[in-house]
Amino acid sequence: MRKAINYIYILILSITIFVSQSLKANSENNKALYQLVERIGGKGSSQNFMFKVDNSFSEDGKDVFILSRHKDKILIKANTLLSASTGLNWYLNHYLHINLSWNNSVKTDLNKIKLVLPQKEEKHICKAEYRYYFNYCTFSYSCAFWNWERWQQEIDWMALHGVNMPLMLVGMDVVWRNILVKLNYSSEEISQFIAGPAFQAWWLMNNLEGWGGPNPEWWYKHQEDLSKKILKEMRAWGMKIVLPGYSGMVPSNIGDKMSWKTANTGMWCGFKRPSFLNSDDENFGFMAELYYKELEKIMGKSEFYSMDPFHEGGNTNGVNLFSAYKAIENEMLKANPKAIWLMQSWNENPRKEALMSISKDKLLILDLFSEVVDKWREGYMGHNFIFCMLHNFGGRIGLHGRLDKIIKDYYQAQRLHNSKLKGVGVTAEGIETNPILYDLIFELAWQDNIDSKKWVESYVNARYNKTNQSALQAWTILLNTVYNCPTGQQGTSEPIICARPNMQINSVSTWSTSKIYYDKKEVIKAAKLLLDAGNELSGNNYNYDLTDICRQVLSDIAEDILVNIKLSYEKGDTERLYSEEKKFLELILDIDRLLATNKNFRLAKWIEGCNKICNEAGNISDKDRKWLEWNARTLITVWGNRQASNQGGLHDYSYREWAGLLKDFHYKRWKLYFDSINQGILAIDWYTFENAWTEDFSLIYENKDKESTYLVAKELVNKYFK
Repeated sequence: MRKAINYIYILILSITIFVSQSLKANSENNKALYQLVERIGGKGSSQNFMFKVDNSFSEDGKDVFILSRHKDKILIKANTLLSASTGLNWYLNHYLHINLSWNNSVKTDLNKIKLVLPQKEEKHICKAEYRYYFNYCTFSYSCAFWNWERWQQEIDWMALHGVNMPLMLVGMDVVWRNILVKLNYSSEEISQFIAGPAFQAWWLMNNLEGWGGPNPEWWYKHQEDLSKKILKEMRAWGMKIVLPGYSGMVPSNIGDKMSWKTANTGMWCGFKRPSFLNSDDENFGFMAELYYKELEKIMGKSEFYSMDPFHEGGNTNGVNLFSAYKAIENEMLKANPKAIWLMQSWNENPRKEALMSISKDKLLILDLFSEVVDKWREGYMGHNFIFCMLHNFGGRIGLHGRLDKIIKDYYQAQRLHNSKLKGVGVTAEGIETNPILYDLIFELAWQDNIDSKKWVESYVNARYNKTNQSALQAWTILLNTVYNCPTGQQGTSEPIICARPNMQINSVSTWSTSKIYYDKKEVIKAAKLLLDAGNELSGNNYNYDLTDICRQVLSDIAEDILVNIKLSYEKGDTERLYSEEKKFLELILDIDRLLATNKNFRLAKWIEGCNKICNEAGNISDKDRKWLEWNARTLITVWGNRQASNQGGLHDYSYREWAGLLKDFHYKRWKLYFDSINQGILAIDWYTFENAWTEDFSLIYENKDKESTYLVAKELVNKYFK
C-alpha cells in the first residue's frame, strides 16, 4: 500500500514538474515575442497581443500559425517561435496595413494605431521546410559595417519573415586567425591570408587572400563579441544556422611552412586564390579536425555547413574530385554525424562528381538564381534543393525584378519536384533594395497560390497604410515594367552615370548591361502618379519609394543625353556638345540632390557604419579608422588593386547611386572625361583617378536631412518631364 502511495506521489510530482517546466518554457517563448513587439512597435505595444507557442499546433510536421482573438487582444497561436513571429508580420500587413522594411528600420508606432481584432480564425500552413537567407556576398556588399544594433534589426526582420535557415559568416576571420596561430603562423603571415572587412566574402569562397587587410587586433575582438551576440539571438529564435564547413582551403604559402600536398587553384579576377589541401594528404583529416574544433569554440556546432570548393572557376588540375568531395563529407560528419552539406548551384557547381559522390541525405543544394538560371527544372540527380531568388548583384541600386516569374516558377518547381524541393531562399548579393520582392518570396512559403495583381494591391495598401488609387496605378505600371524583366541579365539595368565614361556605354559593371528592357515613358508615368499620391500619403515607405522611383526615371534619361553628346562630338558641333555635356553633369548633381533627401540613399550611411564600429571598439587610432573607411570606399568603386580592377574587370561592380558618391566621384569622373575630350585628350588613367578618392579622407559625409523628398522630387520631375 505504501509503495502504491509513493508511486502516485512520484507520478503527481513528475507531472507537476513537467507542467511547470512546460509553462516556464512557453513563458520564455512568449517573452521573446513580446520583446519583438516592443522593439518594432514601441514601449507598451505588446499589451495588445497574446502568443501561444506549442508544437501540437504543427500539422503533419509543417510550421503553422493561427490568427484569432482573445477578448480584446490579438491571439497568435503557432508551433514555433518563428511561426508565431511570421503570424505577427502577417497580421501587421494584412490586418493593420503596416509594412515593415529596411527603409523604416523595421519599426512603427503601434501605440498610435487602432488595432483590428480578427473576427474568425485564420490559419496558414507552411509548405517550405527551410526558408534560407543570405549569400556569402551579402556579408560584404551589405553587412560588412553593421554593428549589433543593425544586426538586431535584421534578425527582427528575419523573424518577421519566417527565416529559419540563415548563413552566418561574422566571426570566421577570428576562427581562421586562431587556426593559423595553432599552425605557428606569425601575425604578418596571418595578415597575408585573412581579407579585410569588405572582402571577406570572397576570401571565404576561396577566391582571394589578404586583400583589404591587415586587420588590427581590436577588429578580431570586436568581431568575436559581435558574432556571439548574433548567434545567441538567432539560436534563441530556433534558427538553423548555416556555418562555413571545411572544404580544403589553406593559405597559398602553406608550402613554405610545412610539406603538405596542395593544389594551386589558380587566379580569380586578378587575385591569387588560396590553395587546396589534397584529400589524399595524411594531414587533411588533421586540418579538418582543427578547423571544426576552432569553429565550435567561436561559433558552435551546426546542423548545416556551407562548402563550395573550386568556386567560380577554381582550377581542379591534379585533384581527384570524387575523393575530394567524399573526404570533405566524411570530415564534416566526424564533426557532426547529423550534419548536412549546403552547396551553391552556381556556374559549374555542383559538379557531377559532387552529385555522384555525396550521400543523397547529406547534400542540400541552393538553386542560387532560380528565377533565371533554372537548373531546378532538371533536378540534381535526386538531391534535395531550395528554390532561391538571387535578384541583386553587387548591392547595386535600381528598380528591377521578375515578380510574376518568381511566383510561376516556384509553384512549377513544387509540381515537378515536390519531394525534393525543401524550401525557398533569398541569395541576393546585396539587400536593402526593392523590398517588395523580399516580402513576396517569403510569403510564397505560406500560400498555396498567389495572384500577383491582388498581392500587389494588398502590398501597396500595407506599404502606405492607406488605399490610394494613384499609388496603386503607379505600382501596377511597375509590376508590368521594371518588375517584369524578360532578359537573363544579372541585376538591374545599370545607370550609365555610374560607368567609367565613354561615348558608347553598354554596361557599368563587367558582367551586366545598361540596356533598358522596359518602356521608360511608362515608368515616368508611375513616378508622376506616385507624386500625385503625395496629397494623401507620407511616411518612411512613401518617401523611400518616391526617392527610388524618381531616381530611376532621372537616371534613365542620361542615356538619351549621352546619345546627343556622341552625335555632337562626331559632327564637330562644339556648341551643342558643350551644352549637352553641361546638361549631363547637371543631371548627376540633380539626382545627388534628390538622393540626399533620404538617409537610405546616402553614402554617409555606409561610412557611418564604419564610424559606429570604431566608436564602439573605443580608443581606435586615426590610422585604423581610415583603414576601415578605405575598405568601405574601395568596395563600391575600384573594388581591387589595379590588376583586379582593370584586367580582372571588378571596377564598378558594386557601384551605388548614393548622394555624396555621385557628387564627389561619378560627377567628377564624367567632368574629367568631358574636359579631356574637349582638349583632345583621349587616354585617361581611370584607376589612378578612382583610387585617389578611396584615400581622400578630407571628404566628410554627414547623414542629415536637409530638404523634403516630396518637394525636390516634384521640382525635378517637373523640370525634366513637363
